[in-house]
Amino acid sequence: MTLSARTLTGLLAGFAIRLWAGGDEVVVVYNTEFRPDSRLVAEHYAEKRAVPDRQVIGLSLPRAEGMTRTEFEKRLQEPLLAALEQRGLLTFYDQIVPATGNLPGRVVRLPVAATVRYVALCYGVPVQILEDAKPTGTNKTLLPAQRRAAAVDSELALSPALYQRLPIEGVLRNPFMGTEALSRLDPKGGLLMVTRLDGPSGSVARNLVDNAIAAETHGLWGRAYFDARGLTKGGYKVGDDWIIAASAAARRHGFETVLDRDPATFGPGYPMPQTALYAGWYDQAPSGPFAQSTVEFMPGAIAYHIFSYSARSIRTADTWVGCLLDRGATATVGFVTEPYLESTIDVGIWFSRLIESGATFGEATYAALPSLSWQTTVIGDPLYRPFPIRTDSSPARPPALPESLVPWSRLREINLRLVRGDTPTRVLEELARAPETRSSALLEQKLGDLCEQAGKLDDAVEAYRRALALRPSDQQRVHLQLGVARLLVALRQSDAAISAYEQFLKQNPKYPDRIGIYRKALLLAREINSESLIRRYEAEIQYLTPPPPATNAPPPASKAPVPAKSK
Repeated sequence: MTLSARTLTGLLAGFAIRLWAGGDEVVVVYNTEFRPDSRLVAEHYAEKRAVPDRQVIGLSLPRAEGMTRTEFEKRLQEPLLAALEQRGLLTFYDQIVPATGNLPGRVVRLPVAATVRYVALCYGVPVQILEDAKPTGTNKTLLPAQRRAAAVDSELALSPALYQRLPIEGVLRNPFMGTEALSRLDPKGGLLMVTRLDGPSGSVARNLVDNAIAAETHGLWGRAYFDARGLTKGGYKVGDDWIIAASAAARRHGFETVLDRDPATFGPGYPMPQTALYAGWYDQAPSGPFAQSTVEFMPGAIAYHIFSYSARSIRTADTWVGCLLDRGATATVGFVTEPYLESTIDVGIWFSRLIESGATFGEATYAALPSLSWQTTVIGDPLYRPFPIRTDSSPARPPALPESLVPWSRLREINLRLVRGDTPTRVLEELARAPETRSSALLEQKLGDLCEQAGKLDDAVEAYRRALALRPSDQQRVHLQLGVARLLVALRQSDAAISAYEQFLKQNPKYPDRIGIYRKALLLAREINSESLIRRYEAEIQYLTPPPPATNAPPPASKAPVPAKSK
């Protein structure tokens, strides 16, 4: 019997999807006490990723985000290992270690075979192992090397090495840190890549896999934003170095990339349209566009903010991790308590492995973590592979794109040409002539950017205005409107710039930084000596300026007169 070409193609496609899904490499764990949401997330993930039924495991766990060390060991780690062994997913070998010196002989159980590499913890599984040690002597707090508190994910990742009796206290160095041999990340080497499908709600958790698959299907498209602090020296400079390296990887891949080096984080009025990648630091709570809910995350977006307690809770939108997930990020990393900067994820390696090595989210994360048995929690589908690599090491092109994504593909080609040394002038001229530019807000905006870089400010204004007429996204519209006003200021067209700012405020009544716009308009009003505008803008600024904080402190006592000395 022979197969038709169409039948053969269909079978091969199905075979490729099966290989690509990788569900047979994942163990899914849910909390039977967190009914029904934890189980529903597990079932949703298992269905989407074709996880075999025997690899979906329900355990009776605490409902809170924190659990004691005993609860972790007796209700999660040990039962999970036992289930993996019983189901033939992980095999151990008893090795006799001869006595040496003062150490008696012993038997060590070593992992020698595994059919799984990942564990996906589902919404409702506790996030943190609580501290159970007490300070000794005169110390008021535990030293880092004494701390036993940890993220569940980070501690569970070392489960294949459980029988080797690794120390619980303090940090353990990750032997796979920086590896490019991603296949080494395996239980036989002592590591399970543990991530979680979690967040402020069960629906957020389920969306993590849906958005990951959407990005795998059509590609991860959008813009990249990196918010460094402009540090040039000191111990914290390494955080900036990581973020700068991540931005370089994004730029090399053709992303429209913004690298901000100002000390302050992005302000509340900073537009972040169509965001695919984000990394920044160091605010203690969600701030700027994230606090305002104005950031636009694309399906599959990867986002991260360096802060020591970013995941003290992930089931609320009040923390960085919870906020990023609630706003629509597909994958992130956070810390349940103080990890210290040197033990946080190396963002440069993380983004490089994701973008340039074709790693899964799980592989990239565990190749970029310097520490295990510590404070890192990893949220996202472990199989998520946003940037697949073909066997010839070139980026794999996604299948035929929906019409709405074609301009993104064109934009990436333009950026790659510029990265590889093509002249901006030639790229600008070709983009200006291309018929698809006139129908795409995205490409018209890029044309405006290139015109501005070439010093053709009038042409840039016209390109931005054409983009505004092509139904941009809400935040892209804000970006373009502010861009028009900024360019008019640069062209010293003060009256036109004032009109642009007035129109912007009228069309965006809820813009969070209205006071900033009025301050810019005030400077222009003073340039043209318009007393009426000056008075109006000053009144608006005074109205929008928050009052000083209230206080119940008594007024300072006046000094009593000092009596003169008698002679």
